[in-house]
Amino acid sequence: MGYVESNLMAGERVVARGRLHWIIFLWPAIFALIGVMMLTGGRDSAQAAPGAFIIAAIWGGLAFINLQTSEFAVTNKRVLMKVGWIRRHSLEVLLSKVEGIQVHQGILGRILGYGSIVVSGTGGAKDPFPRIASPLDFRKRVQEQIEAKVEGRQTA
Repeated sequence: MGYVESNLMAGERVVARGRLHWIIFLWPAIFALIGVMMLTGGRDSAQAAPGAFIIAAIWGGLAFINLQTSEFAVTNKRVLMKVGWIRRHSLEVLLSKVEGIQVHQGILGRILGYGSIVVSGTGGAKDPFPRIASPLDFRKRVQEQIEAKVEGRQTA
């Protein structure tokens, strides 16, 4: 059972989920590629290749743990976001307390479909969550739930 499921309130159900984008594996893949290039580059560079593979493995392992321990959800009552395993960063905001959701995307993020989501709640809290896949879709689902709550209807 994940963080979202274990923190649902009575009558609350998940209507949308988000996830981290595969871009979190870019740097580990680059280091692995560097290691492969070192293996084919001659004797001196081949000796340094294991170091590049170790860096790639550690960085990739950390990225995988980050991927597995990150949860983003929109329910019929709240927005829930949690990243981290040992050092956890979480946000739970009632839909009625959401003042706005910003999406920040650079050029590469627009091309590849990832960005940062910043949820602004009442009281001035602004919590960024970077490298979210399809951030515009996630924002749309939150807005749909807020609108449904205002209109007094439930959406699936």
